[in-house]
Amino acid sequence: MSKKKQEKVKHSGPERTVVTSNRKARHDYDILDTYDAGMVLSGTEVKALRQGRGNIVDAYAEIHNGEARVHNFHIPEYDYGTWTNHPPRRIRKLLLHRGEIAKLANKLDEAGLTLVPLSVYFENGWAKMELGLARGRKNYDKRQAIAKREADREIERAAGAALKRGR
Repeated sequence: MSKKKQEKVKHSGPERTVVTSNRKARHDYDILDTYDAGMVLSGTEVKALRQGRGNIVDAYAEIHNGEARVHNFHIPEYDYGTWTNHPPRRIRKLLLHRGEIAKLANKLDEAGLTLVPLSVYFENGWAKMELGLARGRKNYDKRQAIAKREADREIERAAGAALKRGR
């Protein structure tokens, strides 16, 4: 009898579980570039995030004294935590390479650019935040973006309908 060797299954990429995302940011801002940053969290914060709790709608990031930090990122208290629970809205440090922080600091000195948290996710067990270097949109820009998106959808629908009829 011959034993078959078990082959290891290779995954196409790292496993990514999104906890929360900021859909409003993509509406209010033009995202010029994105960065992935780790976060310095306490144990109860990680447990609360694993429960799928967290809100980044009002959050913003900044570079201060050579460190990246996020403000107004709300992680509710962990339900089963004791006196070790965390404050829900505290300033949290973001982990980026020194070169990335320097580049971001130079870009943020330009007028009208800001760092906006786009999503919080777990990748291979580590909590991370996707940051977007963004420029604010005016109201007429928002309307134009919505009109363009709807026009693109109509084109896709028409193309799909033509393909179905052609079969």
